[in-house]
Amino acid sequence: MRLSWLTACAIAATLLTGIPLPAGADAIADPLAGAPGLGDPYYPLDGNGGYDARHYDVTIDYDPPSHLLTGTTRIDATATQLLTRFNLDYAGPELRMVSVNNLPAGFDRNGDHELTITPLLPLLPGLPFTVTVDYAGPAVATEGEGWTLAPSGGAFVSGEPHGATTWYPLNDTPLDKATFALRATVPAEWEVVSNGVRTQDTVIGGRRTVGWESHQPTIGYLTTVAIDKFSFLEQRRANGTPLVSAFAPNAEKNRENEQRLPEILDFIESLYGPYPFDAAGGIYVDAELEFSLETQTRPIYAPWTDLNTVVHEIAHQWWGDSVSVRQWSDICLNECFASYTADYLWPERKDGKDVDAEYRETIDKVRDKQQFWDIPLENPGAGNEFTSVYYRGPLFLHALRKQLGDEVFFAAVREFNAAHAYGNASMPEFRRFVQSKTAKDLTGFFTAWLNRTELPPDEYLYPGS
Repeated sequence: MRLSWLTACAIAATLLTGIPLPAGADAIADPLAGAPGLGDPYYPLDGNGGYDARHYDVTIDYDPPSHLLTGTTRIDATATQLLTRFNLDYAGPELRMVSVNNLPAGFDRNGDHELTITPLLPLLPGLPFTVTVDYAGPAVATEGEGWTLAPSGGAFVSGEPHGATTWYPLNDTPLDKATFALRATVPAEWEVVSNGVRTQDTVIGGRRTVGWESHQPTIGYLTTVAIDKFSFLEQRRANGTPLVSAFAPNAEKNRENEQRLPEILDFIESLYGPYPFDAAGGIYVDAELEFSLETQTRPIYAPWTDLNTVVHEIAHQWWGDSVSVRQWSDICLNECFASYTADYLWPERKDGKDVDAEYRETIDKVRDKQQFWDIPLENPGAGNEFTSVYYRGPLFLHALRKQLGDEVFFAAVREFNAAHAYGNASMPEFRRFVQSKTAKDLTGFFTAWLNRTELPPDEYLYPGS
């Protein structure tokens, strides 16, 4: 995620100037019920226990004038225990029907986003099952946490860490990635863009149906659908990877930056290894949006997007999308790397900028600004995930690079990314891995930069000086 300039300035200005029992919790005590949450320290009711989602097949019909969303989602999953009931995360339109293995199932909506399902027959551990959920109702704007309505009459979905629950039911946790397919029908004059590879685009009787498929596993908040009267830019990488980018009616000014996408992918690939997906692109929307978001293979870009933002969101395809956090306290793995790539590595390698000098100048400016150091990078706390990782994260990684030397640093981060591709990783894992690549004791360095809420000592600010 990249915040808007105004939002980032508001955070910087602030820095540089002076749980009740959840609904459905009784299910935790039932050994035959999947847990209604996975206990993330920031979002304890995100995700659900008792099963492993493998694939989402989402079919929607959307009418822009009325905002009516009609959907059917089929979930292929495998039970990891004996289940007489289990939960999905869902905060979308009214439910019409739920079935499990093609048999009618009981269901109950409770809490902020819990959908408790009771199958007609128990689900046996180790066996696959399918859940089908039908729903219909208005797509409600949620101010950056799901549906956003555009001035053109179009709409799109964008939100981190939540957003997917507003348009389809799922196991909404980074720990349960699954493949994803979307088939969307709209009036013929509208276009539909989503993640992955476009598999269908047909017009019959004044209605357009478009299909998209993500063949590599993804997290819910990294899926999206965007509906507007888009124009398109279609490119290909030298290896044939299709690059499909879409521009809302008033977003054409961003086309020049998006034309550099093959160059950006080549550059980041040289740092972190092969691009992890089979398609890429971007979705340039025209609506009030305070952030751009790294939706997998095809980021959502706000109107204020610049080249730095594009590099940031594409870097997330390696850090955040392919390699994802285990818990939201690990957010530095996502944002520190994306910010360092866009703010330091691209200017250094592409524009010849002296980033060592920029680093020193930044440290001089914030040395006496205690509020700059108040939020730690590792485990910043619920509600603070998207703060210090942007402004302290690049400084941390540049100091680590100077501590290790370029050869060790770049080899280590590339290897770590490859080792966790399509999976999850944590900051403690990253610390242990990097320590294994050097004889230097990094304990003090990591503690000073990641855990403390004060200016690191000079020996860690200026390694080797």
